[in-house]
Amino acid sequence: MADLQDYKCPCCGGAINFDAKKQKMKCPYCDSEFEMESVKKYDESFKNIKDDSMKWKQKENQWTSDETKDLVSYVCNSCGGEIIGDNNTAATQCPYCGNSVVVKKAFSGTLKPDLVIPFKLTKEDAKAAYENHLKGKKLLPKIFKEKNQIEKIQGIYVPFWLYNADVDAKVIYKASRGRSYQTNSEDITETNYFQAVREGSVSFTNVPVDGSVKMDDALMESIEPFNMEEAVEFQSAYLAGYLADKYDVSMEENQVRANERIKRSTEEILATTVEGYSTVTAEQSSINVKNGTAKYALLPTWVLSTKFKDKSYTFAMNGQTGKFVGDLPMDLKKAIFSTIGTFLVSGGLSFLILNIISNVL
Repeated sequence: MADLQDYKCPCCGGAINFDAKKQKMKCPYCDSEFEMESVKKYDESFKNIKDDSMKWKQKENQWTSDETKDLVSYVCNSCGGEIIGDNNTAATQCPYCGNSVVVKKAFSGTLKPDLVIPFKLTKEDAKAAYENHLKGKKLLPKIFKEKNQIEKIQGIYVPFWLYNADVDAKVIYKASRGRSYQTNSEDITETNYFQAVREGSVSFTNVPVDGSVKMDDALMESIEPFNMEEAVEFQSAYLAGYLADKYDVSMEENQVRANERIKRSTEEILATTVEGYSTVTAEQSSINVKNGTAKYALLPTWVLSTKFKDKSYTFAMNGQTGKFVGDLPMDLKKAIFSTIGTFLVSGGLSFLILNIISNVL
C-alpha cells in the first residue's frame, strides 16, 4: 500500500479528483472543493509517517525474472483489489472500484517532474472535438461517420523533456528568382540562382520532445503548442483522475530529436531575412548550441482510439488548448470518383468515359 497514493475527501472519505474546469480538487460524492495549496499541505502532513513493517514468510512457486521484469502489481487502498501496471505507470485507476491512484515511487528522486500543465478540457470536450473532426470530410466512409464509436478515451499526462538553449548559427542558402516572357515563337522561363549567407543568434525556450516510447512522436508534435506560461510546480494531486506515465526515453536520448527541431527552426528563422527571391533553401548550416538545459514536465493529452475494418485509428487532443489531430479512413470509391470528376472538368472528357469507368467499379 505504501507504493500508492490516493486523495480522500476530508468531509466524506470519498476519492477526490482534479477538476479541469475549476482547477481545484473536487469530491464527486459530496461536491466538496479544495484548493491545490490546501491539498499540498494536507499531503505533506503524511510524508513523515513510516510504512508498516509486517512481514510474513510464505513458500510458493515464484515468477521468473523474465516474466516479471515489466510487470508491477499494487493493492488498492480503498477496496484491496489488485492493480497491474508496468514499470512506467505513474497514475492509474483501480479496475474494481474506480479509485484514482498515484504510484509514488514512480516520481521519486531524479524521476520527479519539474513542471506540470493541469488539464483544462474534459472528456466531454474531447468527444465533442472528435465529432467536429469528422465534419466536412467528404471522402470519409459513410458507415464510419454514422456508426463508428470511440472505443476508449483516456486523459493522459504524457512525459516531455523541455529543452532550453542559445544558438549561434551560420547558414548558406540557395535562392532563386525567375521571370517568364514570350518571343515571337517561344514561351521562355528564365531562372537565376544566388547564394545568401546569414549569421545570427537565436534563443530557444521549452522546446518539447515526447519522452514516452508508447506515444507517437509525430502525433505529439501535431498537438503543439502548449502554453508553458500556465505550467506549475509539480504536485502529484494533479494526476488524480487521470493516467500518467514516467519517461522511458532519457534526456540524453531525446537530444537527437531536440537538436533536429532546433536546427530546422534556426534555418527557418534566418531564412525569413532572405527576401526578394522566389525560393530559398538551406544548403549548409553550422549550429552551435550553448547553455543547453532541460526540464522534465508532464503535459495533458486526451487520447482517443477506435477500430474500423480491423484497423486501429488513434486521435489526440491537447488537454490545454483543444487542438485535435488524427488520421481518418478514406472511402476509395469516393476518392476515385472525386479524382475523375476533377479530371473531367479540367480535361473536358465525355460523360461516356465516366459511365464506362463506373460500370467497371
